[in-house]
Amino acid sequence: MIYRVEAEIGGKKLILESGRVARQADGAVWVQYGESVVIVTACASKIEKKNIDFLPLTVEYQEKAYAGGKIPGGFFKREGRLGEKEILTCRLIDRPLRPLFPKNWHFETQIIASVVSSDQEGTTDILGILGASTAVTISDIPFQGPVGAVRVGRIEDKFVVNPSLAALENSDLNLVVVGTSEAVMMVESGSKELSETLILEGIEFGHQIVKEIIALQELLREKIGKEKRTVTPVERDEDLIQQIRQELTETVGEAVSIPNKTERQERMAEIVQKKIDEVDPSEVDRISEIKTIFHEMERDGIRKMVLDKKVRADGRAPSDIRHITCEAGILPRTHGSALFTRGETQSLAVVTLGTADDEQRIDSLEGEFKKSFMLHYNFPPFSVGETRPMRGPGRREIGHGNLAERAMKPIIPSKEAFPYTLRIVSDIMESNGSSSMATVCGGTLALMDAGVPIVKPVAGIAMGLIKEDSQYEILSDILGIEDHLGDMDFKVTGTADGITALQMDIKISGITTDIMKQALEQARQGRLHILEKMIEALAEPRPDLSTYAPRIVTMKVRPDKVREVIGPGGKVIRGIIEKTGVKINIDDDGIIHIASTDEAAAKEAMDIVNSIVEDVEIGRIYVGKVTRIMDFGAIVEIRRGTDGLVHISQLAHHRVKNVTDEVKEGEEIKVKVLEVDRQGKIRLSRKETLPRPTASAEKEGKN
Repeated sequence: MIYRVEAEIGGKKLILESGRVARQADGAVWVQYGESVVIVTACASKIEKKNIDFLPLTVEYQEKAYAGGKIPGGFFKREGRLGEKEILTCRLIDRPLRPLFPKNWHFETQIIASVVSSDQEGTTDILGILGASTAVTISDIPFQGPVGAVRVGRIEDKFVVNPSLAALENSDLNLVVVGTSEAVMMVESGSKELSETLILEGIEFGHQIVKEIIALQELLREKIGKEKRTVTPVERDEDLIQQIRQELTETVGEAVSIPNKTERQERMAEIVQKKIDEVDPSEVDRISEIKTIFHEMERDGIRKMVLDKKVRADGRAPSDIRHITCEAGILPRTHGSALFTRGETQSLAVVTLGTADDEQRIDSLEGEFKKSFMLHYNFPPFSVGETRPMRGPGRREIGHGNLAERAMKPIIPSKEAFPYTLRIVSDIMESNGSSSMATVCGGTLALMDAGVPIVKPVAGIAMGLIKEDSQYEILSDILGIEDHLGDMDFKVTGTADGITALQMDIKISGITTDIMKQALEQARQGRLHILEKMIEALAEPRPDLSTYAPRIVTMKVRPDKVREVIGPGGKVIRGIIEKTGVKINIDDDGIIHIASTDEAAAKEAMDIVNSIVEDVEIGRIYVGKVTRIMDFGAIVEIRRGTDGLVHISQLAHHRVKNVTDEVKEGEEIKVKVLEVDRQGKIRLSRKETLPRPTASAEKEGKN
């Protein structure tokens, strides 16, 4: 039997349906919004995984090419590994759901969202979140949901629900809000320097829509929701817990107060190992219990220190920011570079300038497009003193890079103002919290070092939260351990005038508007402090590009002249490139970009193009090349792609019997333009460029 609920959300019908497809899954839902359909399933193993201390949840989001009426490219003609958008959507689904599973849920759980129809409006990621929440909610998998999700835009000063991709082009806000009916769980946004007040209003607006969507899920649960599995509480050795706490609470408290990350970790590892050494190696469960106890003691120690003493692990007060150093132009051969260090977090950011040939071409369900600004984030194992295989970027690296790219996009100059393709690479040299925000700061400095005329500098800061009942403390510029053991990771980026990006993840059941408001204001103060430090190092973009960066000259020709520059089969443009060594990109509207590291070569190419596109001037003398000899005259090319006829009567002042007596094929001669007729045919004269003969010479020529 098919069960269906629906409601109008943002002017379109949202449909949640179960019982039609994937009926063997623990939970399955058909989510439809407009003409987009996402099928989401949730399954959990019946066998518990032993000796693990994490939630074994995996989320997969896949876009079927057929959903947009396409056949995949490539040799195999089938969907391959996940693309960047799919990976980002996997993270978008995972992050708000993960905190709502029971802490001791150790059954392998998998959520799969498949896009099977796309109206190319860009809402399938939101449908993936809704479908995942609904599928788990109606299943027998324990879950403290449901959650709702919505995208909020702001067009002409009004908030808009689930705007289309076309509408987002005119929006100064792209905000995703996910939450329960009581509180917000996740926020992710990009914006054009909006104020904290407007961002908060957008979140509150989105949360009201979220409540409507949750009511729809609850309605479906009432109809077909399965009884939830019983989660067996983990049996704890209370005697061991009490013994270790009495014996080592003070020692652990001293360890978590060590400011240096490495020293703190080594001291904690030493304390734990000493206790483990007292146990028989065969007692695996007891060793695991000891590790759990120490983790809880470390967590309690750090949280108690913050709440009771207002002191953090590294000795800072809650709103203090770590010591910052900024260095620009540290790499001699790159186009732009910077080293941004904040405490024990360090980003080496490098900018490379390219041409239109370097743009990234993306083929997605929403259509094909190009990216001329890219930011890539790398997190090598040495940054945290570890060893692991060096493979391609993982989901975390792609997510952090996307956040930093979104944060910096509003300050990138337009293609008209700066016709370069830009790539920023952030290699994390050290990490102890907020490396994505260090990437934003380092990337901004590297752009300025490269001479990119950015709109204004942008900086980022990560905020944390320690909350116990009604008591809480907001932390600025969080450490890795505060992220791991805290209740919130709230990243905020922006200029001195407003916010450009947000990313908030909550590890508890949600936070109130008052906490968000306080966190945003504290983040603003921290951001302004960081911007001051950056400006001290480099106040504005350098006036000149690097010697090693390509120079791009932009020129405009009439659109009807473009084909003359290209020539038949691209012959003319290839000739210019071969002769000068430049790169040339031509738009259909007549914009021509000439790129070269050699300014003289770029100027030469520009002169050649000008000679091709300029109108032929009657009465002007040109130096042309004889390209063809005929009985009645010679064809002379006076510029690339443009030639005219020198009639035999116009070769010389005297009577010419054979054309070859006067000119040879391949010879360069001076000619004068006599006429350009309506068809564009050009009549030339060599005779008019020659000195007139004396009377005796003229008589001799006649004889």
